[in-house]
Amino acid sequence: MKIFYRPIAQTDALRPAGALPLAGGWCWFTHAEALTRAGSQGLVPASDIPPELLERLTAPRPALAGVAFDRPSVMGILNVTPDSFSDGGRFDAPEAALAQAQALAAAGADILDIGGESTRPGAAEVPVAEEISRTAPVIAALRAQGFARPVSIDTRKAPVAAAAVAAGAGLVNDVSAMLFDPAMAATVAGSGAALCLMHAQGTPATMQAEPRYDDVLLDVYDHLEARLLAAEAAGIDRARVLLDPGIGFGKTVAHNLALLRGLSLFHGLGCPILLGVSRKRFIGTIAGVDQADARAPGTLSVTLAGLMQGVQMHRVHDVAEIAQGIRLFDAITRGYTP
Repeated sequence: MKIFYRPIAQTDALRPAGALPLAGGWCWFTHAEALTRAGSQGLVPASDIPPELLERLTAPRPALAGVAFDRPSVMGILNVTPDSFSDGGRFDAPEAALAQAQALAAAGADILDIGGESTRPGAAEVPVAEEISRTAPVIAALRAQGFARPVSIDTRKAPVAAAAVAAGAGLVNDVSAMLFDPAMAATVAGSGAALCLMHAQGTPATMQAEPRYDDVLLDVYDHLEARLLAAEAAGIDRARVLLDPGIGFGKTVAHNLALLRGLSLFHGLGCPILLGVSRKRFIGTIAGVDQADARAPGTLSVTLAGLMQGVQMHRVHDVAEIAQGIRLFDAITRGYTP
């Protein structure tokens, strides 16, 4: 029976002598929860974790696409779409997109994620040529302006990824984990770009129609592990890969909360973790906030929960607010020098 190990992440300054670093970051652990498909087997000391897995749990994550992971990082969302769930139509004009990119960078974004196709629940697919025309010119214009931040392309389609990388993107953020377009693996492998693999159940058009899992935490872990192995088989080194559990993509509120409680499990895959919770519907459901752009406080709360489990990158709309919260978290957990 396969045993999964979820490190019990800690951030307290009073750190025991035998404590181990979690992914080489700001958290540490001495114990883990042993999990199986039959249920929790309780706490075990870190020394009981198999050596190969323990190495993946503790090793520092190398920089990826120009972003270092020795501290929390912020990915600013720039949707150049007419129909994204909370900001559709605000930045689909080129001038507005370029201005917003500069504003997000000034607010504290370490990397920008530019998307030309909405993947909100119920969204329709956008033709390849149209998605390229929305995204690649914006990336090229940013590079022509000397934009210093790394750029990611949020797409499921290999031709869109290729055009974006040619224009200056360094990361491909594929919400389908290379399952939507069979050519994506070879495209990313040959481009030298980094890759984010995300879990999703179903497509945007169907994913919220009664999503079901045997065990959502373990099912998502196994899926991401399989997609990571597929990426490696295609020639994409693990050091080039981010992993995203896909909060809200084919999940109920209960599924989302179970994943958020168990985030430290995913460090066992040996890659940095990206968390995308910004303004999502489950935050509004729990907090009683219908308007998506009024969910920054809830987004910050969930982000801090992720930081407490060592999550390295946070994909958000409200960059200034989240970056401010992260700075305070960092000052409390790692010390502050005026």
